[in-house]
Amino acid sequence: MSVRFRPYEAADFSLVSDFLNQHYQPGSRDGNWLQPAWEYMHTHPTLDESALDRIRIWEEAGEIVAVAHYEGRLGEAFFQVHPGYNHLKAEMLDHAEANLCGETEEGERYLRAFINDFDPAFEAIAEARGYAVVERFARPLSEFPIPNPFPEIELPEGFRLKSLADENDLRKIHRVLWRGFNHPGEPPEDELEDRRKMQSGPNFRKDLTIVVEAPTGDFVSFCGMWYVGANKLAYVEPVATDPDYRRMGLGKAAVLEGIRRCGEEGAVVAYVGSYQEFYLTMGFRKLFDCRCWEKRF
Repeated sequence: MSVRFRPYEAADFSLVSDFLNQHYQPGSRDGNWLQPAWEYMHTHPTLDESALDRIRIWEEAGEIVAVAHYEGRLGEAFFQVHPGYNHLKAEMLDHAEANLCGETEEGERYLRAFINDFDPAFEAIAEARGYAVVERFARPLSEFPIPNPFPEIELPEGFRLKSLADENDLRKIHRVLWRGFNHPGEPPEDELEDRRKMQSGPNFRKDLTIVVEAPTGDFVSFCGMWYVGANKLAYVEPVATDPDYRRMGLGKAAVLEGIRRCGEEGAVVAYVGSYQEFYLTMGFRKLFDCRCWEKRF
């Protein structure tokens, strides 16, 4: 059988999800995305859906063996590969250079290829083609072994933990995410549907999505949480706390509550795409960086 590649189609979403779950290795040492990252990409309002047909899938005997794709917009390239098909990576980079490049305001084409720091062979290919590392765009991954029994979660008096299964108020969600990601002023009303879209993934669960409610009734901290039963893992995305309520332990409580709930369902480890001190102090440890290799054409 020979390997062939083809454009991505909407029906491939679940096939790629299965591919990522099937080849997962503990510690994410397979080097591929965790499935929730793939799902979160597709439900995020900033995704440029007009370019989805530029994603390529490599197959052999009808089975996916590799995927080259962007995340939000053209100009970035990510590579998911079956461990037995690493020889395809140079060809995948060829495709990315031809189809996934972005363009600066000055009209200069560029590509940011994301390569794990434990993949020196692929990094050597990029370096030989004139790519250089841009440290500020690195994508770290950290893990949290889930303890059993789970320690008590503390909150200041008057605050309480809830899930979206208890109250799924899109306006409250929109406000805490808007303010939590440091946007000025009040959130625009016309983006409420974006928040609904972010709940549209097949594995999104309201009961695992945690908020902290302030005495005012407002949501002031938010933690998205994903559970992958097939691999007994949890994935944290996104996390945000209203700047007026930071340094009170609210974000930590929301994250830990989501992880605790996933642990009750069988998860043994949680992952987050960060190594901020916020996560390290609650028990996460950094595993590796997916480094950004950039080239201007």
